[in-house]
Formats: sequence, structure tokens, C-alpha cells
Amino acid sequence: MLDSVKIAFDPSSLHILNFMLAIMMFGAALSVKLNDFQFVLRSPKAPLIGLVCQFILLPAATYGLTRVLSLEPSLALGMILVAACPGGSFSNIITFLSRGHLATSVSMTAVSSLAAIIMTPLNFMFYASLAPETLAIVQAINVDPLAMVQLIGWVLGVPLALGMLVGHNFPGFAARADKPARWISLVIFLIFVGLAFSHNGGLFVEYAEAFAGLVILHNALALGLGWVATALVRLPEDQRRAVILEVGIQNSGLGLIILFSFYPNLGGMMLVTAFWGVWHLVSGLLLSAYWSQRPPEVGAGVGVT
Repeated sequence: MLDSVKIAFDPSSLHILNFMLAIMMFGAALSVKLNDFQFVLRSPKAPLIGLVCQFILLPAATYGLTRVLSLEPSLALGMILVAACPGGSFSNIITFLSRGHLATSVSMTAVSSLAAIIMTPLNFMFYASLAPETLAIVQAINVDPLAMVQLIGWVLGVPLALGMLVGHNFPGFAARADKPARWISLVIFLIFVGLAFSHNGGLFVEYAEAFAGLVILHNALALGLGWVATALVRLPEDQRRAVILEVGIQNSGLGLIILFSFYPNLGGMMLVTAFWGVWHLVSGLLLSAYWSQRPPEVGAGVGVT
């Protein structure tokens, strides 16, 4: 059913969307410091667990869920794409609101954004190729994985490096711009989602029953993986919150860019990815509202970057 749904999209706006995502990443990177990468080396346990959840457990569990539910190929591909994306920068804001360990969150976002240049295309193409139905779609569209690597490098890697460079050389400007940049990023992200919904509102209403519950379940799976993994290794509560949110809040803006660039006619993928962009903010804010009223057990070496 959804495999044949066509999303209205103007290809001429693609460069604008790429620029908008790059601006979002640049703004988020202003507060990223080399110490955030060094934090991973000094205190690797929490970031490592989070990155394993992000790039290994979540894509594998997502593929398993698509097989168990016998989903239509475009819906399955949408879920696989979201799971292959890195954590979103909004996880840093929500971690702060949740009284989580901000250094863990920021370091994971920075590392996962760099790792995504390789891991996102790798995970997406690998799991999309495992099932015959999704493999047929990927082969029919014939996307060059190197083209996807290049796209992610331009919209994530380059802005991350530039933002860190500006933040390092102009710390006063970075400090003043950090909060406005986060709000601007939120507005830009909502524009992303709005563009996905614009001219297609009827489709979202018509097919909401097919994808809304699926996205909520998928997001719960991501949050649950973070919760179980951090509980098993007995991380301090503040670090657990950071990892859970980092795994549960995906960079769905990147997912939309990949869709607009390579799969603009696959309605199921677009519906899943766009609704993820809305729902993970809802679930994250609900968790932050709960956690903000409950001071965590603070782990050793807590610091705010």
C-alpha cells in the first residue's frame, strides 16, 4: 500500500535543505571541544556503550523488528534508515533538561556525527540488502554508497569541523551564540519536518494508522535498548540518562536529506522519517519532564562542557 505512495517534493529545494542541515550542525558544533573527544578516551565506558547501542544494537534490532512485523518494504526501509542515522544534537538540550551527564551526551553526539560518515551508509545498505523485498528497491534505485558518504561528509563532517574551529578560535562568540544557535536549529529542524508534511498533509492523515504506532514502537525500542544496556553495565544514573536519550533521539534531519537526495518517491520511508522527527522530541521532552523532578545519582567526573 505505502510502497506506491508518492510524496510531493520540489527537487530544486534540495540544496537549500542541505545548507540548512549544515547550519544546524555548525551551530551544534560551536560548543564541541577537543576535550569532548578526549573525554571518550578518559572515561570511555558510557560513550562506548552508547555508540555500540547507536550503531550496532539499534540497527540490528530494527531489522529484526521489521522482519517480525512483516512490514511493507518502504516502511521497513524508513525504519532502517532512521536507525542508521547518528544521534541528534537535540539530545544535548534534552539531556541538560533531564539532569543528565552533559559531557557524555556532547561527546557521543560529536563522535557519532563523525562515525556516521561511514557507519550510516554501511548500516543502511547492509540491512536494506538482507531482505529480498528491500534489496529489490535499493537495487532498482541503484544508489552509489560513496555518494551517500560524500553527502553525509558535507552536511555533517565539514560543518562539525568548522564549528569546532570557530568555537576554539572565538570562544566569546561561541559562548554567546550557543543558546541562540540551538533555538535556530530547532526552528530549522521544524522547517525540515514541515517541508516533509507540506503538500502531503492528506497523505499523513490518510496513512497515520499504518506508520504512527510503528514509529512510537520503534522509538520505544531505541530508548529501551539504551536503558537495558546502561543498566547491565551499571552506569551512574546521570550517565544512563545521557546514553538513553542519545540512542532514542536520532538525527532524522539527516535521514530526510538522504531521502530527498536518493529516495524522494518512496512515500513509506518519508512518512516514517518525518514522523520520527516529531515523535522523538515528544518522547524526549516527556522523559525530561519526569527526570527533571528527580535528581540523579551523580557519577564520578561529572562535568558540563
